[in-house]
Amino acid sequence: MPQNPPVGPDSIAAAADRLHRAAATGTPAAPVRDLIGRDDVTAAYAVQQRLTAERIRAGARVVGRKIGLTSEAVQRQLGVDRPDFGVLFDDMAYADGSTLPADAVLQPCVEAEIAFVLGADLAEGPLDDAQVRAAVDHAVAAIEICGSRVADWDISFGDTVADNASAGAYVLGTRRVPLAGFDPVAAEMTMTVDGETVSTGTGAACLGDPVNAVVWLARQARDLGEPLRAGQVVLSGALGPMRPVTPGATVHATVTGLGPVSVAFSA
Repeated sequence: MPQNPPVGPDSIAAAADRLHRAAATGTPAAPVRDLIGRDDVTAAYAVQQRLTAERIRAGARVVGRKIGLTSEAVQRQLGVDRPDFGVLFDDMAYADGSTLPADAVLQPCVEAEIAFVLGADLAEGPLDDAQVRAAVDHAVAAIEICGSRVADWDISFGDTVADNASAGAYVLGTRRVPLAGFDPVAAEMTMTVDGETVSTGTGAACLGDPVNAVVWLARQARDLGEPLRAGQVVLSGALGPMRPVTPGATVHATVTGLGPVSVAFSA
């Protein structure tokens, strides 16, 4: 099969500029796959890294990573077939029970998942299941507010990776549980929007085990030269389908063993 030519720096810069303008203006943009292709992983992460560097220059601080597209339900929703990851910045974090401004995240969708907070770096060694488990300080229930700078969520794999894995904001619950007292695979999740159950699932929906997702991420992050560090938050991926939310909505989620977490959106 013939190989597509590498995506040039001008196309990567143009894709980053398109997504940056969408974020800055609050107006979703056209997909960027016309510039970088639908599934060119190298080009897509190059765009993401360019945007990350811009955020850091503007004063944002990296506090962790999010893993996306880990559940078959979400992959089916978005028409993709593999996980991806993005960067969490300090201004994305909201306290449990917070109310987000309605315009804080473009085209917001919510999903419930398990977050892990690292107590040790994941930069050396085999980065296997045992090492990752030993590096986790605690697990906590989380709601991720995904957002897309691409109009109508019309995304290919390349689009969402370039767009920081459709990261928007996140909320962590208050109950912190060491892995010694918690089985991520058996955890059951229920999420409601305005009292109506909209998503359910288990830890097994996240690559078979949410820890597997962190193993995958640790290796990917190291390969790209930005390994996971102690103190960082890792959102391991949805345990069930994500759901859109509108201004005024209130979202509650519960993960067995980790307890509840909630967030609201201003009207």
